[in-house]
Amino acid sequence: MGIENRVILITGAGSGLGEATAISFAKDGAHVVLCGRDLTKIEAVRKRISAAGGSALAIAADVSSEADVTRLISETHKAYGRLEVVINNAAVFEPGQVIETSLESWNNQLATNLTGVFLIIRACLPLMRAQNYGRIVNITSSLAQNGAGGFAAYSASKAGLESLTRTTAEEEGRYDILVNMYNPGTIRTGMHATGQEPHTAVPELLKLADLPKHGISGKLMEAVKL
Repeated sequence: MGIENRVILITGAGSGLGEATAISFAKDGAHVVLCGRDLTKIEAVRKRISAAGGSALAIAADVSSEADVTRLISETHKAYGRLEVVINNAAVFEPGQVIETSLESWNNQLATNLTGVFLIIRACLPLMRAQNYGRIVNITSSLAQNGAGGFAAYSASKAGLESLTRTTAEEEGRYDILVNMYNPGTIRTGMHATGQEPHTAVPELLKLADLPKHGISGKLMEAVKL
C-alpha cells in the first residue's frame, strides 16, 4: 500500500488544491504529472517539487480539448509506461443566476468541469484496464446536491460530475478501477478568497488515491473539518 512510485495525474495543478496535492503526493514518493493550461504555473510547481527531491512532469493541456487530453495521456504513458491515479481537479467558476448566465459562460463551465473530466477518464481507462488497476478521484462541491442561487452553471456541472462518477464506478469495478468523489469544502483558492488552506483538504484525498482492492467506489467523501 501507499502511493510511493505511483504515477499520479493531477489536473488544475498550478494552484490551490491541485498544487497542494501535487506537492504532498510527491513528498510521499509519487511520480506526479502536473496538468494545467498555464505552463508557467505548473512549471513553477514542478521546480518546487524537484528542488525538494521529488519527481514531477509538467504538461500544459486544456482538459476541455479532446486533442489536448489525448496528447496529455500519450505523453504520460511515454514518460512512465503506466498511470495508476487520476485526480480530476481542474475547474472554472463563473457565478451567475439562470436568467443572466450567457450560453458562452454555461458552455465554458460544463466544458471544463464535466466534459473535461469525461475526456480525461475516457482517455486513461484503456491504460488502467490493461494494468487491472486504477484510482480516479473527481473533485466535487456541495452545490452538486443542493444547488444555490447565483451558481447555475457551476452547480449543474458538478451534479453531472457526480452522476458520471457513479456510472464509471459501476462500469469499471471489475478492472479494480475505483472511482470516487471528493468534496474539499470551501478552501482558499483562486476561486475563493476565504476558507481553509488547501493543504488541510489533502489527507482524505490521499486515502481515496490509495484505496485497497475492493475498496469503496462511486462514493462521496468529504474533507475533515478543522
